[in-house]
Amino acid sequence: MTTHPPPMALLAELTHRCPLQCPYCSNPLELLKANAERDTDFWKAVMDEAAALGVLQIHFSGGEPTLRRDLPELVAHASKVGLYTNLITSAVLLDEAKLRILAEAGLDHVQVSIQGADAQSADRIAAYEGAHAKKLEVARLVPQLGMALTLNAVVHRQNLNRLDEIINLAVELGAGRLEVAHVQYHGWALANRAALIPDEAALARADAIVAERREALRGQLVIDYVLPDLHADLPKTCMDGWGSRFINIAPDGRVLPCHAADSIPGMSFERAGERELGAIWDASDAFQRFRGTEWMQEPCRSCDRRDVDFGGCRCQALALVGDATATDPVCHRSPHHARIREAALAEAAAPPPDFRYRRP
Repeated sequence: MTTHPPPMALLAELTHRCPLQCPYCSNPLELLKANAERDTDFWKAVMDEAAALGVLQIHFSGGEPTLRRDLPELVAHASKVGLYTNLITSAVLLDEAKLRILAEAGLDHVQVSIQGADAQSADRIAAYEGAHAKKLEVARLVPQLGMALTLNAVVHRQNLNRLDEIINLAVELGAGRLEVAHVQYHGWALANRAALIPDEAALARADAIVAERREALRGQLVIDYVLPDLHADLPKTCMDGWGSRFINIAPDGRVLPCHAADSIPGMSFERAGERELGAIWDASDAFQRFRGTEWMQEPCRSCDRRDVDFGGCRCQALALVGDATATDPVCHRSPHHARIREAALAEAAAPPPDFRYRRP
């Protein structure tokens, strides 16, 4: 029995391998190789423990999780132990036969990422010729095979002007949900920030489009809207609070409070299988480090929003001001806020440089 409420969802990062080169990739700068990945039996044991702990959902992610040959077996085991199963995929390695096998294994939901509204721009962003057409082909099959479909569109200055078309695409494909997610500037996205960050006028137009289309499509399409950080005055509640609702397991078995937590210096992470998952969730140093509010420094410690946003994102504080314990500089109360905001506005006003891809 844990002393903290159990996590709602488990993000199972099966691999860091991926055929795409998205310039906003949220995976670590140093990707784990295939020989570091844990095997089928490891992931089955993790799912057994997660279900016993009270986890309700499992999200199979990566990298590209369909590179794992044991994915159907893992989906079947998750379904067997009562977890709601979601596949987060680029879809470029799927076809009808593979998708049907996953459906028969018990896959409940597929989240397909798209990089834009048209093949030319989307394939350029992903650095993968033919990716957009393959994604649309697979997305159309998902509802036909009895699974729920979500489209995930990461938006930025080079595709935000096509947001209306992206929403139309989600309707055309029969998606039940569209996640419009502004780039979050960590890892590889931070290296490409000047090429990705939109100006305030573009953001205002996007806000208005989302509000209008949400109302028009009520009952047909749910639009989740992940707001941008660097043009904001208040931080988001990152991960609904550190160690609050989500648990993440990296390809090598490390148990993380969020997928970017290993970017924070001085953190140590236990591995699943070396201690009971509930004990790691409950009492490990990594999950306790920024859980709740006791760790906070000023101005967060005395702020009336400390139990609302929990100081914002620890990884963003590290990336932008070099201190994971600092107030998220998105917050207008942060002493770094004005400097960070001015830099963002300057980058957004300048012509975008070329993307930096992971592979030349």
